[in-house]
Amino acid sequence: EVQLVESGGGLVQAGGSLRLSCTASGFAFDDYAIGWFRQVPGKVREPVSCISGFDGDTYYTTSVQGRFTISSDNAINTVYLDMNSLTPADTAEYYCAAEAMHGSGRYLCMSHGMDHWGKGTEVTVSA
Repeated sequence: EVQLVESGGGLVQAGGSLRLSCTASGFAFDDYAIGWFRQVPGKVREPVSCISGFDGDTYYTTSVQGRFTISSDNAINTVYLDMNSLTPADTAEYYCAAEAMHGSGRYLCMSHGMDHWGKGTEVTVSA
C-alpha cells in the first residue's frame, strides 16, 4: 500500500522557520519525484518544490526560491522541506505527493501529474 505521511506543520510568526517531513512507503523511492504542494481555500493547489528520488534534481516555484530548501534521505524514504523567512502568504495546507518517473529520470512537478498524495499538514504564519 502506498503511503505518504506528512508532519511538521504548525503555527509560526512571520520571519520564522518550519521543517516539513514526508515519509513514503509502498513504492520504489528512487523511481519517483517527491513534491510539496500547497493550497488555500478557494484557490488551486500549487507546486512549491519537487525533488527527484533518482538524482536529487530539484525544482522550486519562484516565490519560495532562496527561502525554502527541499532535500531527501533515500535511506529512510523521507523528503524534507525547510522553510525559512516565512510570511503570511505562505499560510496554506501543505501536501506531499509522489510522481512516478518510470525509469526516465524526468518529472513535471504539477498537480495533475502526481500519482499519490498525502493527507496534508497545515502551516499558519502569523503577521
